[in-house]
Amino acid sequence: MRIAMDTGGTFTDCVFVRDGRLEILKVPSTPDNPARAIVQALEKVIGAPEPELELTCGTTVGTNALLERRGGRVALVTTAGFEDVLEIGRQARPKLYDFFVDRPAPLVPSDRRFGLRERIAADGGLVRRPSQSDIAAIVLQVVRSRAESAAVCFLFSFTNPAHERAMAKALRASGIPVSVSHEILPEFREFERTSTTVANAYLVPVMGRYLADLAGQVARFASSRARPAVRIMQSSGGIVSAEVASSEPVRTILSGPAGGVLGAQYVAELSGFHRIISFDMGGTSTDVALMDGSAGTTNEARVADLPVAVPMLDIHTVGAGGGSLARFDRAGALRVGPESAGANPGPICYGRGERPTVTDAHLILGRIPERGFLSGDFPLDLSRTRKWMERSRGPMRSIEQFAQGIVDVANAVMEKAIRVISVERGHDPRDYTLVAFGGAGGLHACDLAAALRIPRVLIPRLPGGLSALGILRADVVHDYSRTVRLNVLSVTATRRTLALEFAHLESRGRAVLRDEGFQGNKIRIERLLDMRYIGQAYELTVPEAGDFLSAFHRAHDQRYGYSDTARSAEVVNVRTRVIGLTSKPQLDRMLASGRNSAGALVESRSAIFGGRAVPTRVLDRAQLSPGSPFSGPAIISEYSATTVVAPGWRGKLDSWGNLILSQTAAKAKR
Repeated sequence: MRIAMDTGGTFTDCVFVRDGRLEILKVPSTPDNPARAIVQALEKVIGAPEPELELTCGTTVGTNALLERRGGRVALVTTAGFEDVLEIGRQARPKLYDFFVDRPAPLVPSDRRFGLRERIAADGGLVRRPSQSDIAAIVLQVVRSRAESAAVCFLFSFTNPAHERAMAKALRASGIPVSVSHEILPEFREFERTSTTVANAYLVPVMGRYLADLAGQVARFASSRARPAVRIMQSSGGIVSAEVASSEPVRTILSGPAGGVLGAQYVAELSGFHRIISFDMGGTSTDVALMDGSAGTTNEARVADLPVAVPMLDIHTVGAGGGSLARFDRAGALRVGPESAGANPGPICYGRGERPTVTDAHLILGRIPERGFLSGDFPLDLSRTRKWMERSRGPMRSIEQFAQGIVDVANAVMEKAIRVISVERGHDPRDYTLVAFGGAGGLHACDLAAALRIPRVLIPRLPGGLSALGILRADVVHDYSRTVRLNVLSVTATRRTLALEFAHLESRGRAVLRDEGFQGNKIRIERLLDMRYIGQAYELTVPEAGDFLSAFHRAHDQRYGYSDTARSAEVVNVRTRVIGLTSKPQLDRMLASGRNSAGALVESRSAIFGGRAVPTRVLDRAQLSPGSPFSGPAIISEYSATTVVAPGWRGKLDSWGNLILSQTAAKAKR
C-alpha cells in the first residue's frame, strides 16, 4: 500500500489508493511533533497491518528548524584563515545604504569555527598537506565544543577532496555526524558552499531524530514480515529514502511545496494545459511557480535569509495563507502575515484563536459556509468570529469592511509573488493558466486571475491534497554536480570533453539506484549545464541535449532581455539527475451524468463581493457533472477546499474532474 503525506502548518494531508481509487484524508497538524499527525492519519486509513507499506512524506521539519533557529549544535572545520567566511558573506546586500540593517547571526558562532592548516590550489594541486597531529587537535576541539554535528568545508575541495576526506574520517571515528562539502555541494563559490554544508549539518540532528521516530511509529502498521519503506520528498521534485534524507536534510527544505508543483503539472497536462502558474495557498504560506512545459529549477535559493545552493524547484514563497494574522501597524496600515495562527490556536472560527485571519475574513464575507470543512466534520463558529473581529477592526467602519480589507491585502501580497515569477522574468501571465489549490487557493483564484489578466483558472480534483498527490507520484531522484569551468569553443568539442565528467556522475547515481531496486529502463538520466558569458557572475541552467549553446542564448534573452551570440560562453557546472521511475497512480476520467448544476445546489445565501451583498449559490462539487456549465457568484464546496466563483465568472468540470473557470466576455472587456 502506497500512502503520501504532506505536513502543512494547519492540516496534514493524506492521499492514498484504495480499491483502485485515489482518496484523501485531512487531519489537523501537530506542530510540536509532526509525526503524531501522520500516525493519526495512518490509524484512520490502515486497518490490519499491511504486508507491503510504502510511506512518502513532504515535511516542514527542516524549514521550520531554519526559520526558528532550533537546529543542532554545529562545529565548522575549514581552511585556516577562512573561519569567518560565514559572517563575511558577499558584497551583495539587501539594503545597500542601510548602516543599521540587522543581519542574521551565522548558524555557527565564532567559538565553534576551527581552522585546519591545509591548502589545495585552484587547479587541485597540493599546496600544504595537513599533519595527523593537526587533524587530531581539530577533532579534540570539536569534541570539547560539545557539537552534535560537524561541517567540513576546505578551500578548493571541489577540485581535490583528499583533505576533506581525511578530516571527515577522523571526525566520524569520534562518533560525530559529519557533513562534507564535496559530498553535499562540490561546486565553486566558497560562501555558498560553506553555508549550504553548514545548513545541512545544522539540520542533521533534528531531521535524524524526527525520521527515526517516524520510522519507528510507522513500523507498527506493517506486518512483521516486511519493514515499511519510508521516503521523503526533496526540494528538487524527487523522493529519497529516509536514510538519505537523514544525512542530507538540506535537500528537503522545500519538500511540501515541491509536491504541489508536481501535482499541478500533472492535472494541468490532463486538461491540456502546458503553460501554467501554480498557486498553492495553505494555512501558513503561499507557494507559486511557473511552468512552461516543465518545472524550472534553481540553485540560488535563500531560506531564512541563508543561501542554500542545492537544486530546488523554482518556487517563490510568501507568508500569506488562510491562517495569516491581520493587524494594524504603528502607522495604522492594515497588514496580513507573515505570522500565522497555524494549527494551534488556529483562526478564530476554529474555536480557540482570538486574532483575525484570512479564513475568518472569508467567513464574515459569506464565502465559506458555516458548516466549514471536511464535509461538515470541521464546523466554523460564525458568532465567535464576529465577536472577536469586532474587537479587532480598529478604524474600519464595520467588520465586513475589515474582512474585505484583509482579503484585499492578502491578494496584493500574492499578486506580487506571481509577478515575481512571471512578469519580472519576461513571462506574460496572459499566456498561462492559473492552477489554484491548497485549502485556500480556490478562495482567491478569481481575484488574482482578474488582477493579472490570466485568462483561466484550473481548480484540480482533490485541491486540498494536490501536494500529497504530487508526492505520491514522484520519482526517486539523486542529483549530482561538479564545477568544471570550460570555455565553449564548439558544441561538439565541449560535449566530447564533458563526456567523462557525466559518465563519472552517472555511474555513482546508477549504483545508488541499483541498491534501491531500480534496473534497466526504470532508470532515466538527465544532463544539465550551468552556463554564462565569460566575465559574468551568475549562470543559467540549460539541457545538455541538442544545441545547448543556442539554448543558452535563448534563455539569456528571455531572462535579461538580450543575448550576444558573438560573445564567448563557458560551462561552469555539470549536473546530472539520476531518476528511478516509480509506478504512478492515475486520476480516472469522469463520465457525464446528464445532471446540470442545479442538481448540485446545497443552499442559496448572501455573500459580499465588491462591498455589497449578492445572492450566491452554494454548489456541491461532488454532484457537478462534467460539461455542465454554471456561472458566478457561486461557492463550490467539497471535502478538502472551498472555491469562490466571483460575479462575472463561469465554470464547468472537464472530463478529468478539474474545474475550469474563466471570465465572461463582458467582464473580461472591462
